[in-house]
Amino acid sequence: MQAAAATRVKTLHLPADLDAIAAASLFEVLTSSVGTDIVIDGSRVEHIGGLCLQILLAAVTTWKADGANLEFTNLSLDLVAGLELLGIRPQYFLDREYVL
Repeated sequence: MQAAAATRVKTLHLPADLDAIAAASLFEVLTSSVGTDIVIDGSRVEHIGGLCLQILLAAVTTWKADGANLEFTNLSLDLVAGLELLGIRPQYFLDREYVL
């Protein structure tokens, strides 16, 4: 039976406003998920601030070091524009190699 061998993947739906207020919650959720496979869905994001961007970048580094799977999916157009405004190629979060 494949269900026993399958790993559980947690999905995190990012909120519409990734501002400084959302940063504490985002940090807490990601910190408690270290070592587990996670999919981060960015379809709802309308704004991203620098602090949340730093947390997401740190997550990429942490998951890569741990060897767990971290996948970003459904980046909204507003999220893509916000990342570009902050100097990050949106593709960075979609590539498995995570090259800036």
